[in-house]
Amino acid sequence: MKRQGASSERKRARIPSGKAGAANGFLMEVCVDSVESAINAERGGAGRIELCSGLLEGGTTPSMGVLQVVKQYVQIPVFVMIRPRGALCRPLPVTFHRAFDMVHDPMAALETLLTLGFERVLTSGCDSSALEGLPLIKRLIDQAKGRIVVMPGGGITERNLQRILEGSGATEFHCSARSARDSGMKFRNSSVAMGASLSSSEYSLKVTDVTQVRTLNAIAKNILV
Repeated sequence: MKRQGASSERKRARIPSGKAGAANGFLMEVCVDSVESAINAERGGAGRIELCSGLLEGGTTPSMGVLQVVKQYVQIPVFVMIRPRGALCRPLPVTFHRAFDMVHDPMAALETLLTLGFERVLTSGCDSSALEGLPLIKRLIDQAKGRIVVMPGGGITERNLQRILEGSGATEFHCSARSARDSGMKFRNSSVAMGASLSSSEYSLKVTDVTQVRTLNAIAKNILV
């Protein structure tokens, strides 16, 4: 679950609840875990940021310090990951995280989220990616009938975004739009690994890519606006 990070009444006033989708026809939410990625997401045309920490673990709550600095540098709405769980954040809009993809009966679970007051659910259609889960995402959007925003997310790229948007009828989508960047570390000891994960190099960083965000934004605009 995540909540909007804006604290001032001025910032809250310009952020829609999202129940009817974005005012300009679509909304791209970009998942970020650093100030640099947040800035890049906004530069690329993202409509909203999901601010997390620990993306390799599925996303955890970022520090208050990171949130404060991000808010100093970006103007678009910032939603903060709250995990493992937290209370509902009225009057701020709340999105239910992809834990939804682990439920036994997604159609019934959608109605439960409506009862609890959630305004948005992030889902890959209970499958490995939004593309694989596309049939269920469409069923959820059809069932929602505008009462809650069903936001596809999980493996969305420029290669599959058009198919996902056209096949689901979604007006919002969630992506990371990241690329690898080489670390600035000059001396590297290849004999030592400081982390347990072998899936990614300790000498590279994953950062939101401005070009990828712009490309995804253009694809969505061409389809939905």
